[in-house]
Amino acid sequence: MTTVAEILANARQRAEAGNLPYAGALTPQEAFALLQADPNAKLVDVRTAAERDWVGRVALPESQHRAVQWNLYPGGVHNPDFLAQLAQSATHEDPLLFLCRSGVRSRHAAKLATEQGYKHCYDILEGFEGDKDSEGHRKHVSGWCKAGLPWLGA
Repeated sequence: MTTVAEILANARQRAEAGNLPYAGALTPQEAFALLQADPNAKLVDVRTAAERDWVGRVALPESQHRAVQWNLYPGGVHNPDFLAQLAQSATHEDPLLFLCRSGVRSRHAAKLATEQGYKHCYDILEGFEGDKDSEGHRKHVSGWCKAGLPWLGA
């Protein structure tokens, strides 16, 4: 069994190796293990409400799951209230694990949150759905769903 210290050390190593501007990067399995071990850790799902409604969402206790859209649907414009909504959902001391569809928006969210003084920001690599397969479908190659972690379908 991997300890919290080992998970965070791996995440920090990835941050250093990739010169990431936030605390670290976690695999979906590491993120789930950290959420299980640390009741203060919060998964921040930055996908749009439409994505969560139509594609699915992580199955975590409400105390550990926050939905703060990075972009708005429809239109795809950046959510101007992102930081205010994040502030309503977490403290600057909470470990924040950012999740999106495939791991792009979550990196931006982790970077911005870090710049705003949140001390423990992590990107969840691969995202909720992961990369596309050869037929253009997601959830089959990588990501939270492919890893068999708890989620609720649409």
